[in-house]
Amino acid sequence: MADSQRTSDLTDWKPMTSDKAFFDTNVLLYLLSEDTVKADRAESVIVQGGIISAQVLNEFAFVARRKMAMSLPEVREVLAPLYRLCEVTSVTLDTHIQGIQIAERYQYNIWDAMIVASALMAHCVTLYTEDMHHGQILEGRLHIVNPFL
Repeated sequence: MADSQRTSDLTDWKPMTSDKAFFDTNVLLYLLSEDTVKADRAESVIVQGGIISAQVLNEFAFVARRKMAMSLPEVREVLAPLYRLCEVTSVTLDTHIQGIQIAERYQYNIWDAMIVASALMAHCVTLYTEDMHHGQILEGRLHIVNPFL
């Protein structure tokens, strides 16, 4: 079910960006989409390199297994190139505390707030997602960008 050619192609790319970008789970999931326009767009931003959190990896695995019926070996195969392209950050107690504050301040659900907290703690300037308000600037420094608009 995974587009193994697309994810195999990612192994040939090296991160080239100096501005830190964080990827939400939905952007990674579009790599597997049958919508080639969105899949290509997701690939074009991901190959520039960036940051993801362990939460993003876990959400990806959950959705890939549950909604796409992928096996764990298939999930591992799809995620492997992303481990090289993206720095993976941990979700810590500090992330959790900041995430709760963000959820209160911006009225985001807890999962999106944790993504925002992870991006802020990693000093990212861009958060690629389609789940939040495109163009919004959080905490005066994190730009929300929907790469599919």
